Amino acid sequence: MSLRLYDTGTRSVRTFEPLEEGRVGMYVCGATPQAAPHIGHLRSGVIYDVLLRWLRASGYDVTFARNVTDVDDKIIAVAAERDVPWFAVAEDNQRTFNRGYDLLGCLPPTIEPRATGHVPEMIVLMRRLIDAGHAYAADGDVYFDVKSWADQYGRLSNQRLENMRSAGDTPNEDLKRDPRDFALWKGAKPGEPSWETPWGEGRPGWHLECSAMATKYLGPTFDIHGGGVDLIFPHHENEIAQSRAAGDGFARYWLHNGLLTVDGEKMSKSVGNVVLLTDLLGRARPAEIRYYLAAAHYRSLMDYTDAALAEAVSAYQRIEGFVTRAAEVAGPGEPGRLPAAFTAAMDDDLGVPQALAVLHDTVREGNGALASSDDEAVRGHLAAVRAMAGVLGLDPLADEWTQTGGDDLRPVVDALVGVALEQRQAARARKDYAAADAIRDSLAAAGIVVEDTPHGPRWELKKD
Repeated sequence: MSLRLYDTGTRSVRTFEPLEEGRVGMYVCGATPQAAPHIGHLRSGVIYDVLLRWLRASGYDVTFARNVTDVDDKIIAVAAERDVPWFAVAEDNQRTFNRGYDLLGCLPPTIEPRATGHVPEMIVLMRRLIDAGHAYAADGDVYFDVKSWADQYGRLSNQRLENMRSAGDTPNEDLKRDPRDFALWKGAKPGEPSWETPWGEGRPGWHLECSAMATKYLGPTFDIHGGGVDLIFPHHENEIAQSRAAGDGFARYWLHNGLLTVDGEKMSKSVGNVVLLTDLLGRARPAEIRYYLAAAHYRSLMDYTDAALAEAVSAYQRIEGFVTRAAEVAGPGEPGRLPAAFTAAMDDDLGVPQALAVLHDTVREGNGALASSDDEAVRGHLAAVRAMAGVLGLDPLADEWTQTGGDDLRPVVDALVGVALEQRQAARARKDYAAADAIRDSLAAAGIVVEDTPHGPRWELKKD
């Protein structure tokens, strides 16, 4: 079965057929960094990282663009409140976003364009729209004329133009021909950043920048555009309108991930239930957090609870425990072939829950092989588990989870624990079980769990 994806544009699951054989262009709406990322932002980052990994595992050469909206009304407001430059707010928070993506094992995008670096491309796009009769300038602002695209506007969000409310995206509503027209460019205001254009100084409208950046790096027509379901309207609807009105084919498949609530409520500063990555790190390790964020189907609404995170922690540790024990018996080896059932699940609109079921079934079979000391079977199951976990960015032996930097003390601890285990084995050999138990208890008190296996004792740090 070939890859099939749910396309919001057609409201159906479609067979994925790239514009160019073997190559994929993918654009995902990234951060507007007015604040540090919350768990919803990170879920989106993990989801599109899994898609990226699956496309590459399927043999595609992927160009992945994820933008940064580094100038915006909210960024400017935060900067004014803190009495700092607007660009300092954007830069500081974007670094935090990237640290979060890195910590959760997300692969870097091919290109991460910033809105403020692409004003020339935006000017060209506005000029094309004005010349085609789909946009107009008014006292320094530039607006998209929605009525000029009335027969197509609203298709992505499945709305009719006559039922839409005012765009409400500028204080200069009286300058618009129609209140539903949206701003491509906002005229300069005192104290705000601005750039020179043929229609006066100002700054980009939110929607314009994504069209300009996506087509610059992926071409006038490209394969996949992704983002949260909250972006369908007005952001993505407006992207389609301005891009296609200018003559570009734009995105061929539209993917939207579901939102994330907390204990059944929408995250909000006023409610005080915003969950940041720093909040989660006190409860789980980065790989465990990634497992939690990846485990639900990408289009589902996801509700965060501490209990749900704890379940994900236990599930990941079952995978990690098998991989660790199997590698000690058979060596780490290399990831093997993906089971057909796993591939079928991933090809069915990125069915991660079903793919994880296959992964856990293989872990159980592998644990059975460990119990029966069938080293050849252990080796085969380990290769399959590592292959599946690797596609999901969850292979416990991958560099992102095993490399902790120059201050890694595991080799030192391993040597010290090894000496203690040798002493324990010697005590057991001479039938001094009290001494052997005392050594084990001392290690346990230090947070080191010892397990006796058919292949000898093994240890690991206790996981809370």
